[in-house]
Amino acid sequence: MAKFICGLALCIAGVVLGVYLGVWVCFIGGIIQLIHGITPEVVAKDIAFGIARIFFSGGVGWFSAAVLIIPGMVLMRSALE
Repeated sequence: MAKFICGLALCIAGVVLGVYLGVWVCFIGGIIQLIHGITPEVVAKDIAFGIARIFFSGGVGWFSAAVLIIPGMVLMRSALE
């Protein structure tokens, strides 16, 4: 039963981490970085990094979620066998 609970906790933590990194840090952070790159003077590096953060936000979110969800599912499966 302890393996199942630990696996479930890992899965929930994976979803929370994926949403946090993918949506908040990369997507919204990229938009904020774009806005700061435009005003008051244009900084090309900030604009480029902001676009890259937005572009890779999905991959970062899925990868960070998978890092915790896959071991959690393995733990839950081993607890049920």
